[in-house]
Amino acid sequence: MSSAYTGQKPKLSLSQIINMSVGFFGIQFGWDLQRANMGRIYENLGANPDEVPLLFLAAPLTGLLVQPIIGYMSDRTWHPKWGRRRPYFMIGAILSSIALIFMPHSSELWMAAGLLWVLDVFGNVAMEPFRAFVTDKLPDSQVNRGFIMQSLMIGLGGSIASALPWLMKNVFSFANTAAQGGIPENVKWSFYIGSFFFISSVLYTVFTTKEYPPSDLKFKDKVKESNKGFGGGAREIFAALNNMPKRMKIVSLVQFFTWPGLFLMWFYYTTAVAVNVFGGKDASDPVYAEGADFGSLTLSFYSVVTFLFALVLPVIADRLGRKLTHTLCLLCGALGLISVSWVEDKNLLFVSMTGIGIAWASILSMPYAMLSGSLPKDKVGIYMGIFNFFIVLPEIIASLGFGWLMKNVLNNNRMAAVEIGGGLMIVAAAICFFFIKENKRVNETETVKLEIEEQRPI
Repeated sequence: MSSAYTGQKPKLSLSQIINMSVGFFGIQFGWDLQRANMGRIYENLGANPDEVPLLFLAAPLTGLLVQPIIGYMSDRTWHPKWGRRRPYFMIGAILSSIALIFMPHSSELWMAAGLLWVLDVFGNVAMEPFRAFVTDKLPDSQVNRGFIMQSLMIGLGGSIASALPWLMKNVFSFANTAAQGGIPENVKWSFYIGSFFFISSVLYTVFTTKEYPPSDLKFKDKVKESNKGFGGGAREIFAALNNMPKRMKIVSLVQFFTWPGLFLMWFYYTTAVAVNVFGGKDASDPVYAEGADFGSLTLSFYSVVTFLFALVLPVIADRLGRKLTHTLCLLCGALGLISVSWVEDKNLLFVSMTGIGIAWASILSMPYAMLSGSLPKDKVGIYMGIFNFFIVLPEIIASLGFGWLMKNVLNNNRMAAVEIGGGLMIVAAAICFFFIKENKRVNETETVKLEIEEQRPI
């Protein structure tokens, strides 16, 4: 397609929606490997529990800086062969896969934290354009299904990635313990496998999906404007932030209270299971290692639930609306997090993780679906990057401040941290239910009217 695309976006077949979503399988594979294992790696390398949040600071800082910049750049990119978003998918995937290979060879805390930084930078480069990709490719009637297909791929990738350490130990007999300062073999092989899946799945999407040329007649002028330098781009990003559509402000507040619950789970859940449920002492204790592996296995279960629930989520969202659907799912997640502290039989952790899986399927799709019609069409990439601010800002706050809370208030009680995350998710559900106005879109003409209304800043 050499001429600008100006017509209505056609509906895509199920196979086409799957092809454009497969890359998210690999991206999530990489994210879930680090989420399930970095706390364990850090403690193996000598970190105390109150130091773990600060060592996770790489992810939110890189997301805060990288995502809006990549969104801005991808909005202004067009290559006749590679398109608009796909160059960023490919570059991010290649470099993230290299970081995954080197990560389990970290011999010092600074090395593991540095490699996590690299992994997060290029993971964000690959991930951010995928959100805009759905809005680029799909008409509004298929947006729910586009984001939910991403949720399905995320659930599938996350379930396999989180279960890998347990599989490497119990199926392939790799050791799950290591001396202080070392990383267990089952974790190492999990990262190698993750590197393969990351790069191969993203390349599958790159080579099986085409993009529409820019439909905006002023696209070339915007590209020239973007060539004025970093200052021009920064001014446009800040102008977009200052003029956020009114719906985006409310959905962003929901995100701000949702994600700390997830971060606290990723920081502490596997080690909380190892210590509070299994009774392990430290990273060199076989009981601790068994508990951490089982914790990773239950994390993989919530990803399986996400995969399965994503199959029915479109039907639920179509009947209940996006707002009510997301509210109920967040409450399921809050109950799942809080109930972890009630568990005495380890197998009941699968019940707790069912609630997390339901919430995760919605978190990965409903906020973006609620946003999709309210964003200016020529700035979708920028606004998706800005939307990420309200995911990473609470993680930055948690990374900088929660270590003090752990040490001085919670007495390094990992389980209490997980419970606090559940309480914050209840706050997010309340904001979603009481402050978001649901739009019922009955036809294409009404859709256009509503989109114009939602794009007005407040």
